[in-house]
Amino acid sequence: MSREANEISSAPITPRPTTVAPKPSVAPQAQVSCPPSQYNSPSLSRSPLLDGASDQQPGAEGAVVAKAPKTPLAIRTPRMSLTPRFITPLGSPVRKALKMTRLDPQDAWLPITESRNGNKYYAAFHTLCSGIGIQALVLPVAFTVLGWTWGIILLTLGFIWQLYTLCLLVHLHENVETGMRYSRYMQLFSLTYGDKIANWLGLFPIMYLSGGTCVALIVIGGSTSKLFYEIVCPTCTSKPLTTVEWYLVFTCVAVVLSLLPNLNSIAGVSLIGAITAIGYCTLIWVTSVAEGRLPGVSYDPIRADTQIARVFGVLNAIGIIAFAFRGHNLILEIQATMPSSEKHPSHVPMWRGVQVSYTLIAVCLFPLAIGGYWAYGHLIPANGGMFQALYHYHSKDVSQSILGLTSLFVVINAACSFQIYGMPMFDDTESKYTSRMKKPVPWWLRCISRAMFGFGVFFFAVAIPFLGSVAGLIGGISLPVTFAYPCFMWIKIHKPKKYSPMWCLNYSLGVLGMILSGFMIAAGFYVVIDTGIKVQFFKPH
Repeated sequence: MSREANEISSAPITPRPTTVAPKPSVAPQAQVSCPPSQYNSPSLSRSPLLDGASDQQPGAEGAVVAKAPKTPLAIRTPRMSLTPRFITPLGSPVRKALKMTRLDPQDAWLPITESRNGNKYYAAFHTLCSGIGIQALVLPVAFTVLGWTWGIILLTLGFIWQLYTLCLLVHLHENVETGMRYSRYMQLFSLTYGDKIANWLGLFPIMYLSGGTCVALIVIGGSTSKLFYEIVCPTCTSKPLTTVEWYLVFTCVAVVLSLLPNLNSIAGVSLIGAITAIGYCTLIWVTSVAEGRLPGVSYDPIRADTQIARVFGVLNAIGIIAFAFRGHNLILEIQATMPSSEKHPSHVPMWRGVQVSYTLIAVCLFPLAIGGYWAYGHLIPANGGMFQALYHYHSKDVSQSILGLTSLFVVINAACSFQIYGMPMFDDTESKYTSRMKKPVPWWLRCISRAMFGFGVFFFAVAIPFLGSVAGLIGGISLPVTFAYPCFMWIKIHKPKKYSPMWCLNYSLGVLGMILSGFMIAAGFYVVIDTGIKVQFFKPH
C-alpha cells in the first residue's frame, strides 16, 4: 500500500461524459476517512465542504455532489468515537489540501488543541490575563529618563506597534490557500523559515517567554505572599516562614491549578487573573494619585555623567516600555482553542476578544505610567516601580486593607498567569510522549510531568536569584517575538509585491524591531558589566 493511501483513504469518482437527461444525476459520493483524532488537527482545512454549510456542492463535470449531514467538525471536541465521512468534489481545494498535508493525529491529545470550543469571551480572558502583569508597574521608571513628552510618545507608539503585530498573528493563524491552522507560534515560525532558522532564532526566546516568565511569577508570587501575610497578621512573627518557604507555598498552589487538562479548561482561571490584574493596577495608580505628589518631586529627565551612559540609559528606558507588552507568544495558542470554518474563521471572534482585552490593557497601562510619574517623579524606585513606591511612601498613610487587597490581587494574578504561560511548556513536554508512544498521555503521567515542571521552576527561582539582573539582556533576545518576527512572517507567507506599501511597512517594522533588539542586548551587557552581578546561588532576597 502506498504512503498516500496510508494517510488518506478515499473512493475516487470516475468522471462520466456529460449527457442531457430529464433529471440531474447525482454522482457517487467521494468519501475521505480519517481517524477520529485527525479531523480536529490544525492541518485539516476548516471548509464549508467539511462542516455542512450547504447541502450540495457542484462536483466534477457539472455533477452535483451530496453533502455530509450538518454536524460541523469545527465545533466538535477532538475526542470522538465515530469516524466521520467527508464528501468532497474531485479536485476541490479540500482534497488538494488533504493530499498535500500529512494530518497530525497528535493534536487531539495535546493540551493546547485538545478542545476547540473556545469563543471571543475566552479569548478576551486569556489575552488580558497574559497581556498585563507586574512589569507594567515599572513604566514610570522609563519616564524618569525620557521625560513627559518622549515618554508618552514612545509608550503610544509601542502600544500601536505591538497591537499591529498581534493583529498580524491573529490573521496568520489560518492559511486560506493551504487550509492549515498554525496553532503554535513555534509551528508557524518553523513552517515559515524552516526548522534550522527556527531553532536558532525562535526556540530560546519563545521558551524563555514561557519558562522564564514562570520563574519570575514564582518570585513575585512568593515574595508578595510573604508581604501579604505580614500585613494581615503583623503580630504573627514568632516563627515566620522564610522567603524560600513562601516560594514553595506559592508553587504548590500553582501546581494544583496546573492539573487542569487543557487551555480551554483554564478560561475561568484566566478570568480571575484578568480581574485581579485590572484590580491591582487600578488600586495602585488611584491610591498614588489620591495621596498627591511627594514633596520635592522633579520631572527633569535624569542624565548620566558620560555620553555612553546617557545613550544606554535611554535604551534601557525604551526597553522598559517594550517589555511592558507581553503575551504575543501565546496568541496563536489561544486562537487554536476556537472552532474555525471558511464561513466562520476563528480570526473574527479572536480579534473581537483582543480588541476588548487591549482596550482594558490600555486603560491600565497609560494611567499607571502617567499617574505614577506625576505622583513620584524621579523618586520612584527603580526596582519594583509603583508597587514598591506605594509601600515605601504610603505604608502609614494608606489603609492596611487597601495594601493587603493590592498584595492579594498580585498573588492571585501571578498564580493565574502561571497557568497560561506554562501551557506551551506542558504542550511541548506531552508532544514528546505522544510522538513516541502514538497515544495520549495518561492522566497520572500528566499530573507527574506538570508537578515536575512546577517544582523545577521553583528550583530555578531559588537556585538562581540573580536571574533578574540579566533580565534586560535576555529580554532583548526575546523582543523580536513581539515586534519583528510577525512582520517578517507576514511578508514570507503573503508574498506582497516588493516595495508596495504593505511590504515597506512590515519590512521596516521588522528591521526596526531587530535593531531595537540588538540595542537592548548591548544595553543589557553594559548594565551587567557596569553594575556587576552579585552571584549567590540558593540565597533569594
